[in-house]
Amino acid sequence: MEYELQDFLHYLTVERNLAKNTIVSYERDLRKYVHYLKHVEQIGSWNDVSRLHILQFLKFLKEKGSSAKTIARHIASIRSFHQFLLREKATEQDPSVHIETPQMERTLPKVLSMGEVEALLDTPKANTPFGIRDKAMLELLYATGMRVSELVGLNLADVHLTMGFVRCYGKGNKERIVPIGRLALEALKVYIEKARPKLLDPKKRTTDALFLNHHGQRLTRQGFWKILKKLAKEANIQKELTPHTLRHSFATHLLENGADLRAVQELLGHADISTTQIYTHVTKTRLKDVYKQYHPRA
Repeated sequence: MEYELQDFLHYLTVERNLAKNTIVSYERDLRKYVHYLKHVEQIGSWNDVSRLHILQFLKFLKEKGSSAKTIARHIASIRSFHQFLLREKATEQDPSVHIETPQMERTLPKVLSMGEVEALLDTPKANTPFGIRDKAMLELLYATGMRVSELVGLNLADVHLTMGFVRCYGKGNKERIVPIGRLALEALKVYIEKARPKLLDPKKRTTDALFLNHHGQRLTRQGFWKILKKLAKEANIQKELTPHTLRHSFATHLLENGADLRAVQELLGHADISTTQIYTHVTKTRLKDVYKQYHPRA
């Protein structure tokens, strides 16, 4: 059973060309599934897996406190895996065919107000190389709506200061060109010219990475997350912040100021416009809040 799982992960990497984080998510879900089948249901062959076994596994997840969203993700992973097994003739049937995905509440993304964004962007201290770096990262994230994985994956060659754009690689390694605003360009220029050379470790090999950590190497997503939490606390932002918050705020503020939904879709790198449409619901919610706050008879 382990062999087929490795085969599937190889297929996702080579043939489907999925992003590394997506493959890690598939692997985590399916390892849990395989472990359950082998050690709880005592199953040793994929041909012996039935619809009931999958339902029992989903029940097991629910009893462990998994949310509807987590269970739905597991179902998607299991479905893709069993379709692969059937296609590769590793099994004679697909027991996941009629498994229903649980109803999920669509939660609106958390966004910052313009005032909160300003407070966050003004927090990094511009008198240290790390402060200059943090300022450049935050400005670039809010200016482009990039994912954090795209931000930390940037190389020096991906930033074109004179042309005013950045080239990044999204899910499935899809390339897109995103324009950068004046303030973000200025922050990046200062970082590249003054701060980044000081962060490089002369004893180690050089790196093409744009944003560097304390060791002079590429900053990780986890490293950025720690920086963001620290800066949000210093800025006295009470809202729950995630690395995606600036991306959500970028999209919402564009739509609030009259941007075209298709243009926002292109900037965010969404394959499907239905993913971008969630932000139209956010702007309507915010309009209601403004109405309730300021209309005398609300």
